[in-house]
Amino acid sequence: MSFPRSTGILLHPTSLPARGGIGDFGPSAYAFVDFLHAARQGLWQVLPLGPLGYGNSPYSSTSAFAGNPLLVSLERLAERGWISHDRIQQLPDRAGPVEYETIFPQKLPILAEAARNFSKSATGAHRARFEDFCQQNAWWLNDFVLFDELRSRYKLKPWNEWPRELVHREPETLKKIREELAPELAMRSAIQFAFWEQWRALRHYCAGRSIRVVGDIAIFVNYDSADVWTHPEIFRLDENRDPEVVSGVPPDFFSQTGQRWGNPLYRWDLMKERGYRWWIDRLRWVTENCDYIRLDHFRGFEQFWEIPANEPTAINGKWVDGPKEDLFLALREALGGLPFFAEDLGYITPEVEALRAQLKIPGMAVLQFGFGDAGAHIYLPQRFTPDKVVYTGTHDNDTLLGWWHSGASEQERRNAECYLGRSADGMNWAFIRAAQGSVASLSVVPLQDVLGLGSEGRMNTPSLYGGNWKWRFEASALTSELAEKLAQLAEVTDRLPQPAKPQKDEDFAA
Repeated sequence: MSFPRSTGILLHPTSLPARGGIGDFGPSAYAFVDFLHAARQGLWQVLPLGPLGYGNSPYSSTSAFAGNPLLVSLERLAERGWISHDRIQQLPDRAGPVEYETIFPQKLPILAEAARNFSKSATGAHRARFEDFCQQNAWWLNDFVLFDELRSRYKLKPWNEWPRELVHREPETLKKIREELAPELAMRSAIQFAFWEQWRALRHYCAGRSIRVVGDIAIFVNYDSADVWTHPEIFRLDENRDPEVVSGVPPDFFSQTGQRWGNPLYRWDLMKERGYRWWIDRLRWVTENCDYIRLDHFRGFEQFWEIPANEPTAINGKWVDGPKEDLFLALREALGGLPFFAEDLGYITPEVEALRAQLKIPGMAVLQFGFGDAGAHIYLPQRFTPDKVVYTGTHDNDTLLGWWHSGASEQERRNAECYLGRSADGMNWAFIRAAQGSVASLSVVPLQDVLGLGSEGRMNTPSLYGGNWKWRFEASALTSELAEKLAQLAEVTDRLPQPAKPQKDEDFAA
């Protein structure tokens, strides 16, 4: 698939300067879209939007389908009568990083209170819309809200530490507990309803301003997730439903022991027998909720690193064949065109390149990687083709200026200045101009690089537990001068936005 030439900004919604200490789908999200529109940006890329699990990472979610409750705007719920405005004034209105240890106990009880109010008292069109949402999404929603409630009741213990009858999902036990927990399950369903109503309303607002939303999907799912608890048969688990093998990557230049991610691996043979139904459902869901999709760790669809679950590191793993083109042909047959591009960074074999080319899925290039030895030049514009998506950096990188001042080697800085020249408005802008002037179809720049931030703006440091995913910007940073500068660059590089197709239904209840 080819994308129309455009440019945009990478910003996860948690980084918005919303009330309550964490970004959400409220007024600050709409203000950011207005900034994108003024800046003539045609893309807003987000990270995965699922409920947070281990380490508060958006890539470590408790569901492949549910939304993160922390992103629900209480202000918008108050406007709809779910809760009083006075009640949400108790939340702190502060700038600065997300402090998850205080956000969870402050925001979630108020959100639950609002959802209980709605589930008890909603009438008319709002009640009908909620019931329709629950019916249309029962295939994932019913199991997720039960999982979420049980996880809360068992103090966030992973599901394999629950009572045996729940671990093995004995039908009579599940039936009884659904009846016992009916009010709480209705409350959690209402939260999901609010999430998806607010997200779709925000997408509708984007489409009206010719802005397409770029989503992100991880290849693997968490072990401690509703997906593995509900569908244990499609994962490589033993008779006790513990993982037999887990995911990761082998030892390399960055780590002598590799990376042991710990996600359970799929039973691709059984998935194939079932026509890849779970994957089709997953990708249909994400394509209904985003315009373009970044496929994380595309390499794993060709071959993945399989590690015995009892191994403490990734050293003693092995490469195992993935589903390759078979999965994507099934997806294409079921869903039609696939608006995907592949995260194909790092060590990529000729087989992976051949698979991506066969499927006509664009790949990625990151300018920050391009100034080392000659082998790094694949990330420089002279090597690009239109089927590339170019980034100045990603959520896993230091910011451009943070890297430039403390991470780049002297040789990398010399190479970059030789290639880009020195820039009076900062080296970040030299990188941005090179990305947008390239032939790559899409150009995406993290907001931190647009703002010229140093390492204080870094979103994530891989393999570092704690301290990640916390960055937020201040509303005053999005100036009209900055929007004008981006707009002029978009115009001169032929990346002006093209009209996006709005959603048909404009009546959003939450």
